[in-house]
Amino acid sequence: HRDKETEFVTLCKSLHVTDLVCDHAWTLWKTIQDSVEELESLWGSCLFATVTDMDTASFTLTQLLKAVSLNVKQFLALVRKMDVNLDTISTKVNSALSHLEKKYDVMLALYQRFENPLSFSREKETIRTCWTMFLLAKGRALQMEDDLVISFQLLLCTLEFCIKRCPPDLLQPLYKSAISKVQSPPGRTARRSQSKAKSRLPESEVDLQLLKTLCQENDCNSEEVKNVYQTSFSAFLDSLDLSGSGKGLDQQYQEHYLKSRDFDGRLFLDGDETVLVPKVDMSQVERTPKKMSDEDSTLIPPQTPIRAAMTSIQQLRGDLTSSGDQPSTNLATYFKNCTVDPTQDVVKRLETFGETFSQRFGQAVGPHCVALGRQRFNLGVKLYYKIMEAMLKSVLLFHLISRKLLNDSTFHTSLLACALEVVMATYGGANMCFPWILDVVELTAFDFYKVIESFIKADPTLSKDIVKHLETCENLIMERIAWRTGSPLFDLLRQEHEGETAEQVETTANFSQPLQHNHTAADLYLSPVRPGLRVLPPETAASPNTQASSQPPTQPVSQPARPLKSNSLSLFYKKLYRLAYTRLKMLCSYLLSSHPELEPIIWTLFQHTLQHEHELMRDRHLDQLMMCAMYAICKVKTVDLRFKTIVTAYKNMPNTSQDTFKHVLTTDGNYDSIIVFYNLVFMQKLKTNILQYASTRPPTLSPIPQIPRSPYKFPNSPLRVPVSSNVYISPMKTSFLTFLVSSVFLQLINRFQKINQMVNSGDRSFKRSLDLGSTPKPLKRLRFDMDGQDEGDGRFASTRSRMQEQKMKEDAESRRE
Repeated sequence: HRDKETEFVTLCKSLHVTDLVCDHAWTLWKTIQDSVEELESLWGSCLFATVTDMDTASFTLTQLLKAVSLNVKQFLALVRKMDVNLDTISTKVNSALSHLEKKYDVMLALYQRFENPLSFSREKETIRTCWTMFLLAKGRALQMEDDLVISFQLLLCTLEFCIKRCPPDLLQPLYKSAISKVQSPPGRTARRSQSKAKSRLPESEVDLQLLKTLCQENDCNSEEVKNVYQTSFSAFLDSLDLSGSGKGLDQQYQEHYLKSRDFDGRLFLDGDETVLVPKVDMSQVERTPKKMSDEDSTLIPPQTPIRAAMTSIQQLRGDLTSSGDQPSTNLATYFKNCTVDPTQDVVKRLETFGETFSQRFGQAVGPHCVALGRQRFNLGVKLYYKIMEAMLKSVLLFHLISRKLLNDSTFHTSLLACALEVVMATYGGANMCFPWILDVVELTAFDFYKVIESFIKADPTLSKDIVKHLETCENLIMERIAWRTGSPLFDLLRQEHEGETAEQVETTANFSQPLQHNHTAADLYLSPVRPGLRVLPPETAASPNTQASSQPPTQPVSQPARPLKSNSLSLFYKKLYRLAYTRLKMLCSYLLSSHPELEPIIWTLFQHTLQHEHELMRDRHLDQLMMCAMYAICKVKTVDLRFKTIVTAYKNMPNTSQDTFKHVLTTDGNYDSIIVFYNLVFMQKLKTNILQYASTRPPTLSPIPQIPRSPYKFPNSPLRVPVSSNVYISPMKTSFLTFLVSSVFLQLINRFQKINQMVNSGDRSFKRSLDLGSTPKPLKRLRFDMDGQDEGDGRFASTRSRMQEQKMKEDAESRRE
């Protein structure tokens, strides 16, 4: 070690690292010392990165932090600071940093909750024992210790276990009264006499009243906590040996901590500077209110992570109070009125997925959490039925399309997956985040995307956070997941290119038009071509059980002039283009503010690539093509912009990952940096097109897409009242189905024959004479229901035209505002 500084060698020896690790860490230090401030604390960061890459850790994170005198947050920031050349830290190290940060954030939130409102006893030894038992329970019961909700539920279980063993005179009044009706637990002397027995009550003697008190105090569902207690926590207690000959809690946790090699959770009790954030920072956080979002100016009081999680769960469960885990009477009627009753298929599908989901949940969370997974699945089933019924109510007269949709297994799987994703997002859990659910139900991302917008429109009670989460899922699908090999998206693109389907990619001519939300789930799932809506004769329309393939109608039937195409590919590209331009515009604002003329040129190349060279997206990321397009145009326009500068700015954009520019598919299944991809693939494929922008006759610029403020901010969505999770303020709205059926159903039936006669005779006067009489026409309330109408449908033309006129007036007024 003659070439190394003495202090560095001393640090390595104190952490018991091998000579090989010491050499690699010093080499890493030499590569970055000229680019960063020469801080000796960075030596620790180099050691951490080295042992992570080599899987040869000989020290814990706490030992390293104490050696370099840093706390967790300072250390994480320093390691990331090392990545000055964007290739210093591997994706493996970056993943380890993210895991440590999530685990630390969860632990800090749990300790702050334990320290303040849950300090149940005046005896420090009892509190220390309780906290140590919880740390050990969390480490043994959970596969991933960054699950905030289940960890907190385990904390409540541990508190219940310890409180009833604490002498009553040491308890706070709240908990003392909660167990006053229960036989007092044995005192310290009695406990010593039971040293050879496991120190716990049988499961049947769990104090449910005390557990309920703890749950009420913390807005936590008592049934869920009881389930965690009877499964995960009881299994942990069974594995615990507290006898005189066994190891104590502290020693058992010490072994777990040394094995995990991260930070020592017991240090929170000691106020150790390596795990606690400065008191000043915490006080500022608690005094500062937060904005709900950039789009909402309402200030809300700050919430701790646990309180926010419990509030979201309480809201979801409250919204599903009136929903059951079986089809409602109305939904069962819809099923029976289908040509083929889907009830049995629905039930069988739910049984299969319920078993699969529960098992996969147990594998991801912990071996004793299968029953907890079943609880989460049952919540998802309730939401699944609720949304399905809401979707069907918005469909006019439950026509043939709805009946076909209810027998489409992909639609049902997508709807269930979306409901489960809402539940999973509400409860959190990093190791089960999207797209985990797609793998569980074996669903393609492209099929899942089709249901997202209909799902959001069908349930106006969804919180803003959940709507934003589903929008994020949609963006992930468009930018990356839908482009994986095997995706049906490539089949649709091939069919569109070969002219085998009526589907088509969005054309640039429509970019200036706002994104329309006038499609239904049926439009997207009955693909690629679905039949037109038929106007049935009166006697057929009045009989909901009539099959489409039954006896020929006695009256002529109106058929569309041409087949109505599905909108799945067109809608996908509409949203893809808007997402792509939004991200490009942000990156240009970071890098090319002095060259605004380049943005439309870069966009033209970017858009051309997505439309005509979509194979470049296979197993790649949308942002990779964006950065390559920017670099290429700057190159031909002689603007000095290096790739390193582009990716440095890209790292500052929201929802980005270093993998996007460090791990790019190049050729023959190999992966390399984005600059290698540009040289070997992107430039070779688009060289001719790129060079045209340097000529005197460059390609015509692509129009700029109209970007909505928020694609899922519907004008008639109800607003949840902050003081109550179950109260809403909503514009009065009568659904299209309810309004028409209740007011003019009989008149419509009497006019079916006239419509058919009009079609056959070509007499358009019947169309103009279709009058809804004196029935009130609340056109403004019908805007939402217009979304379900297809432009190719000639029914109710006069009503629709009035609705469209009203919509144009309202849009004009909103623009003036």
